[in-house]
Amino acid sequence: MHGQAKASVGKRLQRIEGQVRGLSRMVGEDRYCIDIVTQISAVRAALRRVEEEILRDHVAHCVEGAIASGNRADQRRKVAELMDVFGRAER
Repeated sequence: MHGQAKASVGKRLQRIEGQVRGLSRMVGEDRYCIDIVTQISAVRAALRRVEEEILRDHVAHCVEGAIASGNRADQRRKVAELMDVFGRAER
C-alpha cells in the first residue's frame, strides 16, 4: 500500500479494533442481543470500507503498473487475483 491510503487504512483498523473490544465488553455485560448484533453490523460495514480502500489502492498502483508494463502475464495475473477476490466476496 502507498502513503495516504496506508495511513487511512491504519486509522480505520484502529477504530474497528476499538469497536470489536466494545463488542466483547457488551457480551461480557450481557447487553441486549439486538444491540450487539447492531454493533456487529457496524463493524462489518467498516471492514467492507477498509476492503474497498485497499482494493482501490491495489488497482491504482499494482494493476495500473501491470498494465503500464506491457507484461501480458503480469496483467493476466493481476486480473485473475481480482476475480478471485470478487468471487470469494460473493460466497
